[in-house]
Amino acid sequence: MFQKLLIANRGEIAVRVIRACHELGVEVVAVYSEADRLSPHVLEADEAYLIGPPPSAESYLCADKLIATAKATGCQAIHPGYGFLAERAHFAEAVERGGLVFIGPPAGAIAAMGDKTEARRRMRAAGVPVVPGTLEVVPDPARAAAGAAELGYPVLLKAAAGGGGKGMRVVRSADELVRAFEAATRESQGAFGDGSIYLEKYLDGPRHIEIQVLADARGRILHLGERECSIQRRHQKLIEEAPSPALTPELRRRMGEAAVAAAAAVGYRNAGTIEFLFHDGRFHFLEMNTRIQVEHPVTELVTGIDLVQWQIRIAAGEHLAFGQDDVRLSGHAMECRITSEDALNGFLPSTGRIELLEVPSGPGVRWDGGIAEGFDVSLFYDPLLGKLIVHAPDRATAIERMRRALGELRIIGIESSVPFHQRVMEESDFRAGRIDIGYLEHHPDLLVPRPDEEVLRTMAVAAVLLEREARERSGIRRIAPAGGSWRIDRGWRGPVLRDWSAGPPRGGAPRRSPAPGLTGEGKRLEGSP
Repeated sequence: MFQKLLIANRGEIAVRVIRACHELGVEVVAVYSEADRLSPHVLEADEAYLIGPPPSAESYLCADKLIATAKATGCQAIHPGYGFLAERAHFAEAVERGGLVFIGPPAGAIAAMGDKTEARRRMRAAGVPVVPGTLEVVPDPARAAAGAAELGYPVLLKAAAGGGGKGMRVVRSADELVRAFEAATRESQGAFGDGSIYLEKYLDGPRHIEIQVLADARGRILHLGERECSIQRRHQKLIEEAPSPALTPELRRRMGEAAVAAAAAVGYRNAGTIEFLFHDGRFHFLEMNTRIQVEHPVTELVTGIDLVQWQIRIAAGEHLAFGQDDVRLSGHAMECRITSEDALNGFLPSTGRIELLEVPSGPGVRWDGGIAEGFDVSLFYDPLLGKLIVHAPDRATAIERMRRALGELRIIGIESSVPFHQRVMEESDFRAGRIDIGYLEHHPDLLVPRPDEEVLRTMAVAAVLLEREARERSGIRRIAPAGGSWRIDRGWRGPVLRDWSAGPPRGGAPRRSPAPGLTGEGKRLEGSP
């Protein structure tokens, strides 16, 4: 096992890796930009070093700085986390050239799966079903038009050099193709430094299902079940769960075997994910992520396997200590990505200082966060603040547990996506498992601003108190002594107001009598009304 490693990342994934390392007895070196001086990952690491100004191009993306820091501090390995340099083959090669261990797959596997057309060719050769489309890039709109005519509209233009929804356009008719091709090319060039585009048949209403794999140096490859990742916005995942409500045991077995074949086709080692589209009872290879995934906690909770620790163990030369028959799924897990975005207002980014942070707890609740009170959220990095994850015996219980946990999560100082997730947990199609990648398009009401229920409750209470104060002043009746305190309880038809300033009455609470015009949750108001 390593004695010390460096984490070439920030935020919640850096905190997650630190925790795994400390359980293994491994010391951790963190790096940070000037914007992250007070980040939790900096405070929790054994050592932390400033590597540059806030822009990632001048800090977290500087491979030379990261490798030099690792060597200067006596590290034996570098964990890339996800994002930034995690899927850059040149970084993996540079780490190895520097005499360090890259905690991830071989550079060759990263390169093979990073080139989407090369990945499609390899998957087809390995017998893994792929979405119909081109196996080569399409160099111009004319060639794209010919390919689209052969496949039949709608089609999908996709960046050959990357993923995450960048350089991707749905084209539903020939009239849209030239404009979409030019836009996809520009976006791909800006995001990946490569404007190459290929073509796929667009599937209407598929599910996005991915299979987690682990592979060690002696060639043992295991699949750890699936994750349902269909709740998305612009190809960015928002909610994930395991297992998928759509798969039967037989489909799970077949998809798992296909994922193992995909990993074997590129000589894979370490943790990785094979992503599929599931449509009309059939699955098609989409892409492979050659790193740990944001949604890895749901797999950890249903399998009991610490994926981050096994990343480190495999990189240190350990062999998998269990076989495929030992992997069993237990219960249901669900994850909500909590971002610094106003999801009910077009997902506008929100910045500012975290003034208050209260995270939920209790049975089956996990918080993987990268923020703390006093932390400044900026526009320099991904808006992910943390992940709220729950585990329960079944999906219905997991949804109720997530509802409860979301209600306990308090992030004050910035807007967050919490209200959006609360709405989804209450929506009938989601609760019934009727979801696909077009879920939000079919439920636009989930993103429409509504009156703030907390504000409405407060206004209702204030209105009743003002009305009673007016009655008191007019001599009708007195409702509370000066300096008293009010207790608002949840009644059958709404909360009720009682004066308990002298303590609860003997013999228990008096018979409930709901206050007129009030509904909602109970609160405690201190001081005079």
